[in-house]
Amino acid sequence: MSERPIGAYAVLSDCRSAALVSDTGSVDWLCLPRFDGPAVFARLLDQDAGHWSIRPDAPSQVSRRYLPGTLVLETTFRTSTGTAVLLDALALGKRERGHAMGRSSPGALLRQITCTHGQLDITVEFAPRPEFGLVQPVMATIPGGLVARGGAHVLMLSTGLDLRVTGSTARAEVTLEAGDRLDLALSSAPAWGRDPKPWPGRRIRRRLGDTCAGWRSWSTLHDAYTGPWQEQVRHSGRVLRALTFVPSGAIVAAVTTSLPESVGGTRNWDYRYTWVRDASFTLQALATAACKQEKGDFFAFLAQAAATQLERGMDLQVMYGIGGEHDLSERVLAHLSGWRGSAPVRVGNDAWRQRQLDVYGELLDAAHQTLPHDVPIDPPVRTFLLQCAEAAAHRWADPDQGIWEGRGPERHFLHSKLMCWVALDRAIALAPALSAQDRVADWQRIREQIRQAIENQGFDPHAGAFTQAFHTRRLDASALMLPLVGFLPGHDPRVRSTVEAVVRQLTDSRGLVRRYLNDDIDGDEGTFLLCTFWLAQALAVTGQTVRARQVFEDALSHANDVGLLPEEVDSRTGEALGNFPQAFSHIGLINAARAIRAAEAARTPDADTRLGHPNE
Repeated sequence: MSERPIGAYAVLSDCRSAALVSDTGSVDWLCLPRFDGPAVFARLLDQDAGHWSIRPDAPSQVSRRYLPGTLVLETTFRTSTGTAVLLDALALGKRERGHAMGRSSPGALLRQITCTHGQLDITVEFAPRPEFGLVQPVMATIPGGLVARGGAHVLMLSTGLDLRVTGSTARAEVTLEAGDRLDLALSSAPAWGRDPKPWPGRRIRRRLGDTCAGWRSWSTLHDAYTGPWQEQVRHSGRVLRALTFVPSGAIVAAVTTSLPESVGGTRNWDYRYTWVRDASFTLQALATAACKQEKGDFFAFLAQAAATQLERGMDLQVMYGIGGEHDLSERVLAHLSGWRGSAPVRVGNDAWRQRQLDVYGELLDAAHQTLPHDVPIDPPVRTFLLQCAEAAAHRWADPDQGIWEGRGPERHFLHSKLMCWVALDRAIALAPALSAQDRVADWQRIREQIRQAIENQGFDPHAGAFTQAFHTRRLDASALMLPLVGFLPGHDPRVRSTVEAVVRQLTDSRGLVRRYLNDDIDGDEGTFLLCTFWLAQALAVTGQTVRARQVFEDALSHANDVGLLPEEVDSRTGEALGNFPQAFSHIGLINAARAIRAAEAARTPDADTRLGHPNE
């Protein structure tokens, strides 16, 4: 059973796959050749599911950072006898720069450890377990490294170390003195082809330099945001890039599967796919981070992945594989014990089968932000967007399973109705580009019907708030989206009372926000950082910038030492929960920072500074 805290990990990415490295120098998660591929190292989910560690033998003080402008990880170990610096990266292609970063990544994990002071004894332990720990490969040392055969791929560990093999684990101990350096790399190839060749040290060093240069080049083009929390916003832009599958433009929700929403719980899902729901929020965040090319790639991916479904009269899927796959059927990996015993471990995600009407609004909002409004759109995309608008117009009154993907009965969720309103509102604005001026009158009429339904059935005067679903008093943080998408202005008294109800009933002692308070969920889930950033953003648009800043800081305080955000936070312990790092949390950070900057720039008076912290 894996025990290490989720927040102890740092992510590496080559914009095709990802690894997680612990604060002890152990790679405990690596999927090849794609984000959604089978894990080669999965100790994150089971102690025996594979790892690759490089660490001092003696107790050490550890500090970490990403090299400036990159996602190349630097870990410094300080022992009583010396200091060593470990660099870790997933290699980018040769001389890839700017928008091309990640387009020819070789699929290699690079590791370099250098003694910078004194002397240290270092142990390297290499224990690959392909296919989430099912395969224990046969290992053989060769000149320049080690070959591990088993399963669908051959693994090549490049190193000059004298490795000792026991079963399917290789170890080496070495003493490093000041100036000594070890260069190592892991690459793979299909088992039915030629074995990969070991990389000499000079190639490892050169590719490490290329990787640093690639990230810095991308950052130079995209670090346009200036204002409050500038470094965190720019870093979050890099994290979103790290979660991008460059060949298609898809963005995964997180790089992991089955990290739980509560310790020991069963709500353990696979997040290595792309959600249509994330589209509009992602594009807002990418716009703030000056990611123009990425916006276009992401929308093109969504339009292509989803285009044929509406033509056949089907509901739009809520999520797709990163290559555009539709069938994401879920299965359980029963041989894995799960993080801290949180089983089952799942691959695939059956939420792809759900009906969630909000997706039409999110896609049209994405198009509204990405495409010109007065220039005709290419016919295939235009047809698809028209179908989305018509689907929202015809299906908005139907029940569905809502933004949080509950696996219970369908209901009339307020957020789903709201996003159908958004779909028609954005379609009306895009009508010239869609060549759909003849549909505007009907869309306006139905948009008004949705507004009346939300205002009459979605606001509960006893709760003093817009609620989770029609004719219920149960609160839901997604009601904070009402002012954020422009349905109501921030000064509307119903918006303000909804914000205050969320503060009173959904905010914990740490200042973080729960999605909802339900009695029918399995386990006591944590607070959601996305919802907390929504609260900060809603406070900003209601003019309460002092409170907005405090809520933002409360959420930001739960980033780990290298600035990565989880999905959730345990209200009792403050520990990270959920799949990691979470795109939606970093999207929320970027969008909330922008909203607070805009509110402060407009010199909006703080509506009630006397209220202080939301929990006071």
